[in-house]
Amino acid sequence: MSKTGVILLSGGLDSLVSLAVARKVCTIKLALTFDYSQKACKEEVVAASKISRFYGIEHKVVKLPFLSEITNNALTDDSAVLNFEKLDENSAKAVWVPNRNGLFLNIAASYADSLGFDYIIIGANQEEAGTFPDNSEEFLDRVDKFFEYSTMKHPKILAPLKEMQKYEIINYAIKNNVPLKYLKSCYNSSLNSGKKHCGECESCKRLRDAILKSVNKDLLKDFF
Repeated sequence: MSKTGVILLSGGLDSLVSLAVARKVCTIKLALTFDYSQKACKEEVVAASKISRFYGIEHKVVKLPFLSEITNNALTDDSAVLNFEKLDENSAKAVWVPNRNGLFLNIAASYADSLGFDYIIIGANQEEAGTFPDNSEEFLDRVDKFFEYSTMKHPKILAPLKEMQKYEIINYAIKNNVPLKYLKSCYNSSLNSGKKHCGECESCKRLRDAILKSVNKDLLKDFF
């Protein structure tokens, strides 16, 4: 396979399954995990490292200390409780990091341009595009056009889940034996709690809802 890529790998459901799908399109050479002092950073790095080792991919952690200085929300504030009744614009605002996906994609583009990669893989999906505009196809298309001017290699964004709902992502993972045991899809840090996922944050609620709609509801016991 001649095409190569770099993936944004948080260790969560979307990035894990995106990696599994994208491997059919290109050889993924590098996985990037970003540290912006989010509460779940240590666990995200652990999960992403395990996933990278499983697939035989180089893994790098990129530190972005400045981002935590301008971010004051439930992802970075230890005193904040991520507990939402509804998944809507308010819950999205509570975990919004300024220009996060734009920044991550630009950093990945720098790696791709320098190392000669053809693709940048991101776990954007249709479900979250409803509340997070930087998951939308319009956003991804515009960033793609931007890279035509800001890079010499002109890497293309590959978002293999962009037309999928979360339960469809879970179903794909089950059908194709994606190693779900490695994923970490929780915004609250729980390294020392003995519990893999808090079950209350926005990410956990999306994961729980997806499993309940999937072909294997018994997966719940593996995560909550």
